[in-house]
Amino acid sequence: MVIAVVDDLLFSSKIRAVASKTGTPISFVRERGAIVDAVRTKSPSLVIFDLDRDSLDPIGAIEAIRAADDLKDVRIVGFVSHVRADRIAAARTAGATQVLARSAFVGTLDTLLT
Repeated sequence: MVIAVVDDLLFSSKIRAVASKTGTPISFVRERGAIVDAVRTKSPSLVIFDLDRDSLDPIGAIEAIRAADDLKDVRIVGFVSHVRADRIAAARTAGATQVLARSAFVGTLDTLLT
């Protein structure tokens, strides 16, 4: 099970297509207040964050996941525009396992989901 905290339609469709191809169950969370609860109840092997989407407060959500004792070991991968050095650093500080440029994320999506 993978949770994708993504509300961009282009990336949602790419992630959904690769998940379907790899047979990976995926759940999308598009509400800020539902992220931690979804991670807790679905026990995903991976949580994907679109770090460019301020409306979902991805940095705050990563911090909240890492602060919860029962969730601190969840693998978190974020993707972001390569020019957002501030966001890349903030995600790493918050506890993201891996942060990728958007193009690198798309290029490695098959591997991430398997």
